Amino acid sequence: MAEKKQAIFFNDDSWRFPVLYPEELRARIRALADFPDEIYSSKDLDDPTLAGLFARTRVIFSSWGMPALTEAQVREFFPKLRLVLYSAASVRYFAEGYLDAGVTVVTAAQAMADFVTQYTVAAIYHLNKGFYRSAELYRSGRFDEGKAYSQFHCPGNYETKIGVIGAGAIGSRVIRQLNAYPFEILLFDPFISNARATELKAKKVSLETLFAESDVISNHLANNPQTVDMLNYTLFSRMKPDAAFINTGRGAQVVETDLARALREEPGRWALLDVTREEPIAPEHEFWALPNLTLTPHIAGVGRLEVLAYDDLLLDELDRWLAGLPLRHAVSKEQLKTMA
Repeated sequence: MAEKKQAIFFNDDSWRFPVLYPEELRARIRALADFPDEIYSSKDLDDPTLAGLFARTRVIFSSWGMPALTEAQVREFFPKLRLVLYSAASVRYFAEGYLDAGVTVVTAAQAMADFVTQYTVAAIYHLNKGFYRSAELYRSGRFDEGKAYSQFHCPGNYETKIGVIGAGAIGSRVIRQLNAYPFEILLFDPFISNARATELKAKKVSLETLFAESDVISNHLANNPQTVDMLNYTLFSRMKPDAAFINTGRGAQVVETDLARALREEPGRWALLDVTREEPIAPEHEFWALPNLTLTPHIAGVGRLEVLAYDDLLLDELDRWLAGLPLRHAVSKEQLKTMA
């Protein structure tokens, strides 16, 4: 029997290990590789007692909190490293040094994209029905007012215009799921062709038109310097008086003071944010005072059982790598440019 390859969990946020790599998964990994239960971090790199372990490591498992090493550091501390299996989506913040050192980096982004899509589509249905505001009105004892709000002020889910910003892995999934219902999909994405938009059954429009005409707007922009602060007051002020904005993309793309201003100016507007520029946002942040804004703590892509889908994807990739087969979820340097 061939000797098992050395694998480790390498991460600077140790609390994630038992959550994302429960004992059942660790047992499955140990069936394929030499995988200790210890958690190693960037602070351990200078520990001489671990130098031998790191020098023979072929596979790293990780997730949010993966140390961003330079090419030189990867080659120095992990000379035999060939594969990083990342139990989350975007590897943009750490992957370049590993890729430059010839290491293959695999992401569970495709698994996570399914769950972010579910969160987004559910939010669209709810916002079109006035779910969040009418629930609050009912809670405060205003049943008739809550019912009237939903019936007379909200567009519902028939022939409603949905604006999707970005048709990447998640945005395109959102569009495909919405196509099962009688929505009109408006799309802003300068990187896709008109033919691709037609294939998605979406109408390509400018950002200005999308904000002005949509009943619900959902942001899925790629995360890069060009998209920082891209969504500003010029756009938010164009929203219909009862339109809603959803962000499951990245917080840095939204000028938060501009969004807050637009929500104050038209109390009928609503925003649902699963991501913000700083997380968690400060207790004194103006968002907390807005009655027409719902915040969730970056939960769209991960749930207790959903991490099992990440695990299955990564174990399948490890199986393929050990067998010398092509990997399905490896990331290229080119992909890093448009990764969220």
